[in-house]
Amino acid sequence: MESLVETYRILIENTDTTFFRFLHSEINWKNRLIAIMGARGVGKTTLLLQHIKRYNDLQNTLFVFADDLYFSEHRLYHTAAEFYKNGGKHFYIDEIHKYSDWSKEIKMMYDHFPDLQIIFTGSSVLELFKGSADLSRRAILYNMPGLSFREYLNMSLEKEFTSKTLNEIITNKVEISGISRPLPLFEQYLQYGYYPFFKEDEYEQRLRNVVNQTLENDIPIYANMNISTSKKLKQLLYIIAQSSPFKPNFTKIGEMIGVHRNQVNDFMFYLEKAGMIIQLRNHTGGIRELGKVEKVYLSNTNLINALAEGKPDKGNLRETFFLSQMNVKHNVTSSPSADFMIDDYTFEVGGKNKNQQQIKGVSNAYLVKDDIEFGYMNSIPLWTFGFNY
Repeated sequence: MESLVETYRILIENTDTTFFRFLHSEINWKNRLIAIMGARGVGKTTLLLQHIKRYNDLQNTLFVFADDLYFSEHRLYHTAAEFYKNGGKHFYIDEIHKYSDWSKEIKMMYDHFPDLQIIFTGSSVLELFKGSADLSRRAILYNMPGLSFREYLNMSLEKEFTSKTLNEIITNKVEISGISRPLPLFEQYLQYGYYPFFKEDEYEQRLRNVVNQTLENDIPIYANMNISTSKKLKQLLYIIAQSSPFKPNFTKIGEMIGVHRNQVNDFMFYLEKAGMIIQLRNHTGGIRELGKVEKVYLSNTNLINALAEGKPDKGNLRETFFLSQMNVKHNVTSSPSADFMIDDYTFEVGGKNKNQQQIKGVSNAYLVKDDIEFGYMNSIPLWTFGFNY
C-alpha cells in the first residue's frame, strides 16, 4: 500500500490545475460511483488528478492505476478494504479496463463500503454494464471526448471562452475577444489540437501510438481477438483513413481485408466504440443506434492528418470537424438534401464560395462555411461550431 500512496502523491504534486476540461463541471462529484469513459489520450487521468488536487483531502483519498504491478499480487477489493478501514473516503481507479473481473470487485466495494466513493476511468470500448456484475443501477456514466476548438484556445492561449448553445452558434453569437484572426488558430487545431498532449513534442508520433495501442491492445482484449484478426482491424482503419468519408460497402471491404461482411460490421462497431471512427446514420426518430449507416468518418481531424497519405481532402476535414464537435451534445444524422441534420436543422458544409443552391427551399437550413471569420444571416463560420462544448 505504501508504494501506491507514494506514486499517487508524486502524481498529485506534478499535476497542473490551470486548465480544466469542460466535463469537470458537468460531473456530479457527489455520486458514490462515477465512471468516466473515453478514447485513449483525451485526458481522463489528468481530470481525476486535478479534481483530487483541487477538491479532496489528500489524506483520505487514494488514486491507483489498475495495471500497477502492485495488483499482480493484490486484489483491488482488498486494497479498497484496507484503505477504507484506515479512514479512506475517495478511491480513484484509472484504466479499469486493464484489470480482470473489474466489475465484480467494483460492485463488492460499492455494496460493502457504504461511505466509500469510487471513481474510475476506462476505455470507451469497454462495455461498462456487460461485465460479470451489472453496474447500470449503481454507476453514473460520463463520456469524455477530445478537446473542442474552444478548449484548445483556452488551453493554448490561457483564455476563458465559454461554450455556446446551438441556437447561439447559428445566430452568429460566438465572439472571441482578444483574437483578431481565428482562422490560423483553427488550422492549427485541425492538425494537432484534439488531444490534450498537443503541447508535448512529437505530437504525430504520440497520436500514432494512441492508435496502435487502441488497435493492438484495447479492442483485441475486449473482443477476444487474436493477432491476425487485430491486424485486419488496422487494415480497415487505414482503408477508412484513405477514403473517409465514404458510404460503406461491407461486402467489398470484407473482400479487401479477407473477412466476411458481417465481421466488417463488428469491426466498425469496435472502432466506433474505441473513438477511432464515427458512423453517420440516417434519421430514424432520433434513435442513434437504429439508423442505417450512411457514411463513415474518422473521429477527428487530427487522425485524418496523421493517417491519410498525402494532403488530406479539405471537404473531408470540414465535415469531420463539424461532426466531431456537434455529436458530443447532439444527435447528428445524415440529411436527405444536405450534409447533416440536428433536430429540425439542416446543415450544408463547404468553403467560403458555397452557395445556397443545395438548401434552396429547405426550412431551417444553414450554410456552414470554412475560410470565413464572420457569419451573416444563414451563413455560419465553421470554426464557431467548435464552441459547442
